Amino acid sequence: MTLRCNDSRGVIHAVSGALLAAGGNVLEQAQFTNESTGMFAMRTRFECEGTDRGQLLAGIEQATKGFAPVITVRSEADRPRVLIMVSQYDHCLVDLLYRQAAGEISMEVPVIVSNHETCRPIAEQYGIAFEYVPVDKGVPDGKEIAEARLREIMDEYRIDAVVLARYMQILSDRLCRDLEGRAINIHHSFLPGFKGARPYHQAYDRGVKLIGATAHFVTADLDEGPIIEQGVERVEHHHTAEEMARIGRDIERLVLARAVTLFAEDRVLLEGHRTVVFS
Repeated sequence: MTLRCNDSRGVIHAVSGALLAAGGNVLEQAQFTNESTGMFAMRTRFECEGTDRGQLLAGIEQATKGFAPVITVRSEADRPRVLIMVSQYDHCLVDLLYRQAAGEISMEVPVIVSNHETCRPIAEQYGIAFEYVPVDKGVPDGKEIAEARLREIMDEYRIDAVVLARYMQILSDRLCRDLEGRAINIHHSFLPGFKGARPYHQAYDRGVKLIGATAHFVTADLDEGPIIEQGVERVEHHHTAEEMARIGRDIERLVLARAVTLFAEDRVLLEGHRTVVFS
């Protein structure tokens, strides 16, 4: 269960009382109060055998109605259905699929979408549907056509969330808004930042000493969404651009896997442009 509301005395007591009344037992509890905004966030993992989810949620809502909270309740058995989008770089895709197959990430991946055919064999290896959705830049409404097809796929496979595992296309503002809080992206993080093609080569030319990666929610502001997870690695003058790219891929894999794991376990709560992450 997750809960967000204005910080008030008695919130935790009300939730605990509702769970106790339903025969529940708290297994894990985390809470946070943002003193600058007054927002209270809580995540509770509990067991409650033989209780209907609807009745349980109704009981929690009744007990906490004076706080006007936003509440979600999910059974751990109900794993989120995640659509993974990828272009030609497959390192993040392969890592996520391996971790999912090994039981390290509690999610289902019913379909992979790509604007290239490159990763189809990977999908076939894991027995996952692969949808080729090209973005025809030679057509005035090419992006709109591609995103319309993407929406059809999401409906067909009953998708809960989208992960951009090095998908090298910019989503429209409208799609970003529709996927708010449900789409995760990964990109490199340099100090200073380098945009455009061959960022690791740009970093090499500038003698960068720190490279990293950032996983964040997708918004209309390119690569500026609320941050979920980050990682960094130190590099030295003797590292070539290719070696830096290899190190960068390793960081991207790890950071994205952490972010998706946190999201799948309901450990990430949005608060405006920031996130509360119960790791």
